[in-house]
Amino acid sequence: MDKKAPAGNLSRPNPLPGCPMAAAFAAIGGKWKLTLVYWLAHGETHFAGLRRRGAPITSKVLAEQLRELEADGLVERVETGPVPARVLYRLTPYGTTVLPVVEGVRVWGEAHLERTHGRAAPDAAMSCTTAIG
Repeated sequence: MDKKAPAGNLSRPNPLPGCPMAAAFAAIGGKWKLTLVYWLAHGETHFAGLRRRGAPITSKVLAEQLRELEADGLVERVETGPVPARVLYRLTPYGTTVLPVVEGVRVWGEAHLERTHGRAAPDAAMSCTTAIG
């Protein structure tokens, strides 16, 4: 394995070859990927902005999740200048194709929270209450 290549789902075999569900979960499954796609749907941002927004996410996990999303073509990493460059992350056109799934999960999650916990006030940093698009 090339250590310089970004770690990502493209280098991992699909556990169920030919299964669309397994392919989808390989690309967008995991604890933070859908949330990161949701946040990036509201505009490009830099690593520190994502880190602040997702306070419980460690820098290591955030970097891994972003690399995997990038390897799958959903997120684009854009360097904005010379070293040390500020790096921005944004959805690719392909990444926007997953937004209906993200919105469906968000809506279901709202209903689930209401059903199980009542309408608890969202944590401002983690808020995912705004509809996409």
